[in-house]
Amino acid sequence: MPHEKTLNWERMAFCIEIPSITRVIGGNTLTLCVGGVRALNHQNLYSKKSPEKFKIFSGFRNLVCLNTCISTDGFLSDVKVMSIDELKKHIIQLLTSYDMENHFTQMQSLENQYLTENQFCQILGRGRLYQHLPKKLKADIPELQFNDGQLNSIAKAYLEDENFCKESNGKIIPLTNTV
Repeated sequence: MPHEKTLNWERMAFCIEIPSITRVIGGNTLTLCVGGVRALNHQNLYSKKSPEKFKIFSGFRNLVCLNTCISTDGFLSDVKVMSIDELKKHIIQLLTSYDMENHFTQMQSLENQYLTENQFCQILGRGRLYQHLPKKLKADIPELQFNDGQLNSIAKAYLEDENFCKESNGKIIPLTNTV
């Protein structure tokens, strides 16, 4: 309605935890989640019916913002659908193509990994340089999906966060029993 146009009704998210699918890594219990996000600002509401855009995801650790920013340790996909049935089909396809056991094995292997301070600083420095690389060089390397603000948060956590900070020898070792 006209008087509701400036209200924030234009975003929708759903997240479904599947309590029967859990895994324990480093003393932390992780539950598989499936979900999606949709924002009407990505749609032209004044034209004829067109495919609607959703982001759908599945994983053990998911962070979702209603402006359609999703961070997941699992699988993420952008889909365009014309009906709820099409959305259901894409979600089922997401679930059948998601290799949960392989994902779990990869996460579990990280339990015994660590970074030295030198490695961490090198990754952080390269992350800061990434956005300034020429397009030709960026095309030859994997896309970095962190912005400057996120890199700053990582650097601050390295020094201050009780669950992430470096040890006296400079290593970052994951703590157990923390989520």
